[in-house]
Amino acid sequence: MYRIHFVVALLFLNVVIEANKVCQRGPPGVPGHNGYPGHNGRQGIPGRDGRDGKGQPGAPGAKGDRGPPGIPGQSPILNWKQCAWTKVEGKDNGLIKECIFKKKQKRTALRVFYGGNLRIASCTNCCKRWYFTFNGAECRGPLPIDAVFYTSVNQNLHRHHHIEGYCTNISAGQVRVGFWVGNCHGYGNADASSGWNSVSRIVIEEVPPQQI
Repeated sequence: MYRIHFVVALLFLNVVIEANKVCQRGPPGVPGHNGYPGHNGRQGIPGRDGRDGKGQPGAPGAKGDRGPPGIPGQSPILNWKQCAWTKVEGKDNGLIKECIFKKKQKRTALRVFYGGNLRIASCTNCCKRWYFTFNGAECRGPLPIDAVFYTSVNQNLHRHHHIEGYCTNISAGQVRVGFWVGNCHGYGNADASSGWNSVSRIVIEEVPPQQI
């Protein structure tokens, strides 16, 4: 019996030895190719809601104080007038022409100009002054609107002249705009003429207040 067991053991040992010979590691194989990309994964579950944003509107605030009255608007249509004439005026002193104008607002100013022929003659070193008045007084807002003409020799030159300016601080309503001739300060009288052989005109226009 002992002998049979010994033989069986030898046979088993041979089988193990032969199996070990067969299972020995061979040389490394050739690296394989990269696999194909996998499919997209499943969509995750939605995230949690974010924190609250802007809060609710508050209660309306208290009503503010009333502002001061605004400046009256201007009419889109200009308010202006022209007085024109052809008569020659030979006065050396006095009113040449008066033009009545209706001023609409107190805050506005008046723009006036005279265009026409003026001359002094028959004298040397002499001077004459032409100027505007408003309701009988010269402008004080800010200064008179005038022009002076001086000659040092005895000539008789007739030339066109333009006298223009702005006057403020004139009340609304009827305004008598006058154009006058008189003596220059520090000079005596001289021979004056206005409007020779041509048209003379006064133009009056109501304009907005000047900028501050």
